[in-house]
Amino acid sequence: MTTAVERFLKYVSYDTQSDEAYDTCPSTKKQLLLANELKRELEEMGASDVRMSEYGYLFARIPDNTGSTSAHDASGVGQKATIPALGFISHMDTAPSLTGTNVKPRIVQVYDGKDIVLNAEKQIVMKVSEFPFLSDLKGQDLIVTDGTTLLGADDKAGVAEIMTMAEYFLSHPEIPHGEICIGFTPDEEIGRGADRFDVKDFGAAVAYTVDGGPIGEIEYENFNAASGKVRIQGASIHPGDAKLKMKNALLIGMEFQSLLPVFENPMYTEGYEGFYHLDEMSGNVEEAQLNYIIRDHDHEKFEQKKKFFAEAADFLSRKYGKGTVIAEVTDSYYNMKEKIEPCMYLIDIAKEAMTACGIEPEVVPIRGGTDGARLSYMGLPCPNLCTGGYNYHGKYEFIPVDSLQKTAEILVEIGKRFAALTDWNK
Repeated sequence: MTTAVERFLKYVSYDTQSDEAYDTCPSTKKQLLLANELKRELEEMGASDVRMSEYGYLFARIPDNTGSTSAHDASGVGQKATIPALGFISHMDTAPSLTGTNVKPRIVQVYDGKDIVLNAEKQIVMKVSEFPFLSDLKGQDLIVTDGTTLLGADDKAGVAEIMTMAEYFLSHPEIPHGEICIGFTPDEEIGRGADRFDVKDFGAAVAYTVDGGPIGEIEYENFNAASGKVRIQGASIHPGDAKLKMKNALLIGMEFQSLLPVFENPMYTEGYEGFYHLDEMSGNVEEAQLNYIIRDHDHEKFEQKKKFFAEAADFLSRKYGKGTVIAEVTDSYYNMKEKIEPCMYLIDIAKEAMTACGIEPEVVPIRGGTDGARLSYMGLPCPNLCTGGYNYHGKYEFIPVDSLQKTAEILVEIGKRFAALTDWNK
């Protein structure tokens, strides 16, 4: 069998960055290179119904070997079957924030707990003073970058772990399991991973995305999310003759930002705390645009944030003239908590599987989004599991070797325990 580490080191050699500048799906054709390789490997290891859609979504199935007929609903109630079909999903693309071309992973063996020189020539160092959790990983082998690219653990670690789990079950037919559905998606990093995900064709009743962080984390609460666009129409007048005439759109934009709560800013928030994040600002005296993301776990607070955002724009329009400031708010996704709560056995099974593998489980909120959030609202309850990685989307991204291997073992254990449940038809 190929180990999760071997698979991971192979998969990161594929440049699969998505690009929101393109409306195609997948947004970049290079994602299909990895998809086709995974398709070949799944077919070679004996997976069933291996298929790739025209949009680059790769699905496969490991048939039930217990004699039951898998039920395609979350509870199994009223079905002939005893074991619902279980899915595991990861995304193949990497983030546009830093290049994924020519990734050069390196294994730091028996990490000594000190600063890690990623690139001596370019003086790129991952410092313990900046990442104090590094000291907790002393003695482990760490897969790091050379400081010039991201690593791609988000989410090629998840892909490698699912593939390793699949090969285990296909190589050990004596191990009982229900139907297991596998899904690899494009364009998650640009928010489109669930856009063309065919839940019915995928075939699972419930699933896990394997797209989280450090080993042991389980997530089933994410932000409610919206995008906010502020368009400002100013009036450019020669500055020598501007008194009581000029309306500087850039300054009005700065004033808009000043109206938002200072500490509801990503740099000051953690845990369940929401925020307004100014992501982009452009323009000149005549016109300007500010792009925001708005986030909160609590739905009521989320609605209040959106309302306050709109009211700030209205206030400035009254101050500077009707139509000067126009705000548009568009919801992106919602907290999947309400869709997971009826299926909390998914969380219990994940906890039990981690404990059985010697890992302490920790349920944490996602300070971001996940394909699982959208899929949960599409009828596929889908909490998120760890991959073991750290510092995603940048040159300091890394993953412990042991975390890769352990997460693959956890997925196997989840499959076993899911099949062992006996009360699906109650």
